[in-house]
Amino acid sequence: MTEKILRPDPELELHLTDTGGAGRPVLALHGGAGPRGVAPVVEHFAPENRVLAPTHPGWGGTPRPDWFTGVDSLAVTYLDLLEDEDLSDVVVVASSFGGWVAAEMAVRDRGHRIGALVVLDGIGPEIAGHPVSLPQPPPGAPAPGPGPAPADLAAMRVYTGTTMGDPKLLRRLARVRIPALLIWGEDDTVVTPAFGAAYAAGFADARFEIVAGAGHMPAVQNPAATFELIDEFLVKA
Repeated sequence: MTEKILRPDPELELHLTDTGGAGRPVLALHGGAGPRGVAPVVEHFAPENRVLAPTHPGWGGTPRPDWFTGVDSLAVTYLDLLEDEDLSDVVVVASSFGGWVAAEMAVRDRGHRIGALVVLDGIGPEIAGHPVSLPQPPPGAPAPGPGPAPADLAAMRVYTGTTMGDPKLLRRLARVRIPALLIWGEDDTVVTPAFGAAYAAGFADARFEIVAGAGHMPAVQNPAATFELIDEFLVKA
């Protein structure tokens, strides 16, 4: 497992974990909680797959240029990463905010680099009657459990804006032809399972599954059930 700093632009640093490996490539995209939120994903796939796990610029004190804003900046940068690494049939596994980035990547993947999509309690589309309810710890307070630190929530707002959703995204997902699996924690209060079901329905080819005993981070809170679903899905995807 190697920690790298790439420079896709002279002013942009991209901090990246790369496990190496010769198996099917996996791109792990974290949510507000940062890389620790997808650490179980990296650990699960690393023995047989090449896993790339970037830290979104701005998280964990990593630098972010002032011009690098919006979900599109991340989506284009990560599609460029797959192209630069000459990777194809990539499995994108994305949690929470990372799910928004992954969905935007799938919409924009004109090079057909992505082969399958797994979204874990993702945000992204605006869905009427189902707002995103982010936890709001007091300023300067440590993050409770696996939740995001206040500084990382502030970094996320630079990409999401105040609305925490894209009103156009759900309609665009219908053109995504790759198989998708959307997994939701039964007890998620950030984005409810009803939000997840509507999200999944926007794709042309998607399954929606609920994991009991989990909230917003099923890969952390119930990894056994979560990875059983993912592994079963990827046998055919």
